[in-house]
Amino acid sequence: MARKGRSLAENVADDILAMITIDKKFIMGDKLPNENELSANLQVSRTTLREAIRILVAHNVLQIQRGKGTYVKSNQELNGEFGLKELTTFQLDVKDLYEMRLIFEPQSAYYGAKRATDKELERILYYGKLEEELILKKEDRTEVEQAFHKSIAKATHNEFMNRLMPILYQAIDKGVLLSDANEEMVQNTLNDHRMIMEFLSKRDAEGARTAMKLHIIHAMRGFGITEE
Repeated sequence: MARKGRSLAENVADDILAMITIDKKFIMGDKLPNENELSANLQVSRTTLREAIRILVAHNVLQIQRGKGTYVKSNQELNGEFGLKELTTFQLDVKDLYEMRLIFEPQSAYYGAKRATDKELERILYYGKLEEELILKKEDRTEVEQAFHKSIAKATHNEFMNRLMPILYQAIDKGVLLSDANEEMVQNTLNDHRMIMEFLSKRDAEGARTAMKLHIIHAMRGFGITEE
């Protein structure tokens, strides 16, 4: 399902941006695959791909080097700083960070359920299931958990929400590090993520918002953080 009011090229541009910022398939300075390969991968025509690339060039994400190809531009905004760089240097404690998550992420899940394209929803479920596999194998899941929550934020199509995510990563990273030693918290994460994915897959916005709120509240209680 494409987001209403957006052209196919705009949705393809979003898919390519997600490959850069979430999937990390391409990093700054990387050359994109040739036109035939990338259009086949995205299942769109070369004409649509060219228009998507023009959109990303206009937004300072890609650059075309004549005779060489299309490259990911060295653009610090792709890191999501958006004028909030100072906040990421603060020594915020876990309570502050989780309160911030409680304010923003349930609503992010709500709009993600309503606005996600089919590919965005597929990406969310992919990372959710991958994280479940890593938890069960007792392997590091920090980057995958980031990708799961970032995929939901991207599906809101709210630019400020996306740019806020680097700050919330601090809470996500600390949460993974501190919760891994607590079996009850790990089990809560498994159950909560399954519930979030179930509501998202059904595009049940209210259910997704409630599930995300419960997920963060469970984590806060696990850390002994009270809601005051």
